[in-house]
Amino acid sequence: MTFADIQDPSHAIAAFTASLKDADIPNDVRVRGMHHLLDSAGIAMASATFDFAKRTMKAIHGLGGDGNVPVIGMGASLSPRDAAMVNGFLIHGLDFDDTHIAGVVHPSASAFAAALSAAFHVDASGSEMLTAYIIGIEVSARLGAVAKGGFHQVGFHPTGVAGVFGATMTAGRLMGLTEDQLQNALGLALSLASGSLEFLEDGAWNKRFHPGWAAQAGITAAAMAKEGFNGISSPFTGRFGLYNAYLGPLAENCDISLASSGLGSEWELMKTAIKPYPACHFTHSNIDAALALRERGATLDKIDHITALVPAEVIKTVCEPEANKKRPSNSYDAQFSIPYLIATAITNNRMTLAELEDAALHDPETLDLANRVSYRADPDSTFPKAYSGELIVTLKDGTELRHREHINRGADERPLTNAEIVEKYNANSALAGSRDQATAMRDTLLSIDTDTPLASLLRAFAPSAAEPAHA
Repeated sequence: MTFADIQDPSHAIAAFTASLKDADIPNDVRVRGMHHLLDSAGIAMASATFDFAKRTMKAIHGLGGDGNVPVIGMGASLSPRDAAMVNGFLIHGLDFDDTHIAGVVHPSASAFAAALSAAFHVDASGSEMLTAYIIGIEVSARLGAVAKGGFHQVGFHPTGVAGVFGATMTAGRLMGLTEDQLQNALGLALSLASGSLEFLEDGAWNKRFHPGWAAQAGITAAAMAKEGFNGISSPFTGRFGLYNAYLGPLAENCDISLASSGLGSEWELMKTAIKPYPACHFTHSNIDAALALRERGATLDKIDHITALVPAEVIKTVCEPEANKKRPSNSYDAQFSIPYLIATAITNNRMTLAELEDAALHDPETLDLANRVSYRADPDSTFPKAYSGELIVTLKDGTELRHREHINRGADERPLTNAEIVEKYNANSALAGSRDQATAMRDTLLSIDTDTPLASLLRAFAPSAAEPAHA
């Protein structure tokens, strides 16, 4: 019998989480998992140097004080739930973290944060943490995929909404919950699933804490279930379960079989994309297209106007409201703006964290070009299988240039290599200061699959105080 043969998906997920052995996960999946951990840590280290991270740390530490779980890159330790909150925030803080394409979810931010806290809480080994982390990825990704992109259409952020269930299974696995307790924990997690997309209207910081909230909520649900607290019996398929309650009429489009089909044999981690750019993954194909067309002569002085083709399902996220997108008010606004990201890529011949600094956001040439970017739905999109993008650039002499990226770079059909992930980590961790500490963390994470207790392995997670924050 396979897990897909278990009728209720919550029971299938609980059975998978309880029964999976380290050796059941193929070696290439475990190795790739360590590289996703590395990518997440590098982003967290870079995030830790920014003002938003300092404010978050001050708020959370002020509520609970010190603890025993390290906060990545901030030279401090918090209680398990507080550390999960802040670490998830840091991993997602620059919107540079990995994305499961079909699930439209950033799974590592909550899964890693929950795994780190729960592993410290129970004194787990590196291998045990890695297995629990991979379980979290599988669960969040699959539950996001069931919705077929529907969460975004009704204003929910699946990273928080689906991520809480993955974090619950990650924590539950490390805490030693039985299959029945794990199923109970999923029922509790339903009441903790949250995340609004209203931040898109004004560039607010809300989205940054969604995966951290999911991580600490997952730890809470697992702990409550372990003590016998009763949870909902049908969190996914019930009358007011996840999909019916959150999606309304769009629940009819869901494919609940995706929650368990191939579970334990087909690994969603291997379909999870590492981001090459610090921006919403929906924009990456258009960024790549902009850079390609610049090489073909579409330079700032020659462009009359640009039309971007994007999947219809993502227009609400990265193209609207149009006035905001053409003149983003802050870096977060910019990361979700097709006009700005195309324009800054052409203006600067790159798209890095530097293009999100205030000087870049107010560059008059970039903003002028952004104002000449329009959009329409891509008729050839295969969303959410891939996040396609195409640019049509009309030059001042009437010449038309086109470039299409049908499958975004980083997707499972065009993955970044492990070596490229290490390069990305090196660049991000360099923003945090000490090269020796960054090297130690890199070497530790890439060899974490061992029976050695995690607390002994991860001394590199508690470096000295971070450098002064960015304004």
